[in-house]
Amino acid sequence: MDKLVVEGGATLSGSVQISGAKNAVLPILAATLLADRQCVISNVPNLKDVRTLIEILREVGLEAEFRSPGTLVTKVVDESNCTARYELVSTMRASIYLLAPLLAKRGYAKVSLPGGCVFGLRPVDLHVKGLEALGAEITLEHGYIVARAPKGRLQGGYVYLAGPMGSSVGATANTLMAACLADGKTVIEGAACEPEITDLALFLNRMGATIEGIGTPTLKITGVPSLRGGATRVCPDRIEAGTYMAMAAMTGGDIRLHDVRPDHMGAQIDVFRAMGVTVEDEGQGVLRVARSGPLTPTRISMLPYPCFPTDMQAQLVSLLSVTPGMSVVTERIYPERFMHCAELSRMGAQIHREGPSAIICGVEQLSGAEVMASDLRAGAALVAAGLVAKGTTTVHRVYHIDRGYENFEEKLTGLGATIFRVSSTPSESIKRAA
Repeated sequence: MDKLVVEGGATLSGSVQISGAKNAVLPILAATLLADRQCVISNVPNLKDVRTLIEILREVGLEAEFRSPGTLVTKVVDESNCTARYELVSTMRASIYLLAPLLAKRGYAKVSLPGGCVFGLRPVDLHVKGLEALGAEITLEHGYIVARAPKGRLQGGYVYLAGPMGSSVGATANTLMAACLADGKTVIEGAACEPEITDLALFLNRMGATIEGIGTPTLKITGVPSLRGGATRVCPDRIEAGTYMAMAAMTGGDIRLHDVRPDHMGAQIDVFRAMGVTVEDEGQGVLRVARSGPLTPTRISMLPYPCFPTDMQAQLVSLLSVTPGMSVVTERIYPERFMHCAELSRMGAQIHREGPSAIICGVEQLSGAEVMASDLRAGAALVAAGLVAKGTTTVHRVYHIDRGYENFEEKLTGLGATIFRVSSTPSESIKRAA
């Protein structure tokens, strides 16, 4: 397995290009299975999860070809295979997005229970609830979710999708895709309002769907007989942007993020400003992030959009570990998503867990250490800690990072960090940056 070696002490400066959003492109790619004609998706990030999903989609009959870097052209050429097999699906949770389009378009779907990051129980109950509300018959057979449309097509219906931890982005996306080809009208109450769901809904409408209430908790969908092709540009990744914001704040840097949507990042911007970080919207998709003075501790809860995102929790904890004073971070979405805390503690962070909360007492200096990424965002948080730690930090299991950050070490090197990748075999070691 590859590892990242990070030398502490850098002050980040310069500009970085933000890639297309991982959490938007995955459901959009799955939605191309619904189309009768060609689809063109631009601003597609070169990520492990994207490559894996494309491989799965090809197995179920989608022709997918990059015509230029970041621009993917797709077309369904074979609808005979409706099974997304375990060997591929087990590596990424987003493969659950195949369930709805296969079922809605072909009347049958067999999708292995998904894998991906491990940070507590993340059931598929709401996905099943949404599809059953549209008439699907769903069973669990030998580790696979098997879904059937009894009459060949789904039927419009009413479903409330907000669960005990808030609205489900994945279940909203699946139910929304299925409803587009269902007979009659569907109302989704408690729908997720994340920008990535808006991106998906707008793409579906370009394909010929009829969706009202986009961006609100109530989505109204009038089913159509078929969907044509369509084109879209994936929205910028607000989590990638937030990660570099945290790194700039930690290192006392001054950077500019290009191709961002500040209107998607209101909670993040507000929290960083309250902590003493300068965040300036310079227009034309450019956000300046800088820190010259001391940081201020904070108390915050991770909640569904538009609140502070759970996908930024690990990076925030890393920042707070070097913020003077006591901070409290409460995880309301995934209460067990704190596996990074033990690794940060290996670097000298003072973090105490109490139920769904982490109590962080900021330290003056972290110390470089051998640490292990437990999931995608934890990996980014550990690299951030390595940037300010004394000495060298080695982050293992960086395949997690590759799932969600495009050209990660190259972008950091461009900002002045000293970071390089070492392959699992010493003779194959590659120094990606000086």
